[in-house]
Amino acid sequence: MKELTFRIGLVAILIMASVAVGAAADRQADEAAIRDVAQTRQQQAWNQHDAKAYAALFAEDGDVVNVIGWWWKGRKEIESQLSDAFAFVFRESTLTITQVDIRFLRPKIAVAHTRWTMSGAKTPPTIPEPREGIQTLVLQKLGGNWMIEAFQNTNHVPEVPFPKGPSGQSPASRPPR
Repeated sequence: MKELTFRIGLVAILIMASVAVGAAADRQADEAAIRDVAQTRQQQAWNQHDAKAYAALFAEDGDVVNVIGWWWKGRKEIESQLSDAFAFVFRESTLTITQVDIRFLRPKIAVAHTRWTMSGAKTPPTIPEPREGIQTLVLQKLGGNWMIEAFQNTNHVPEVPFPKGPSGQSPASRPPR
């Protein structure tokens, strides 16, 4: 009886180990697929100035909040807006994704943060030139493919300590309360 119990326990341990190895392999495959979307394919589509390929990274109802806060809803609007952007402003731009960090919220939902740099943008004087930033992407696995559901892009400004008190402005230069 002890031997049978031991064998059953050993089989259970081997099955659990096999499931854990399979889950780890699945997680690694999902991480690689997310990096492919968030880094490789995004960078390629942008650098080829291909609005259709870039928009194809998004779910049909995906959202983009771009680097200056414009909100585009749905793949069609993303493609249309980027077609306009690639016509002049970003026609000669080069995007480089330098880092991708991934966190799974659920097995088929993940958040990715990327760091990026850009050169060659020709923004008008009223719009800050994108040179370096951070993206937040919410991705969902749909039909076996990882798609961007929501995308937020932010220009990066070097972090400085918060002031510990009011600035050194003179009373006359302070805004009224």
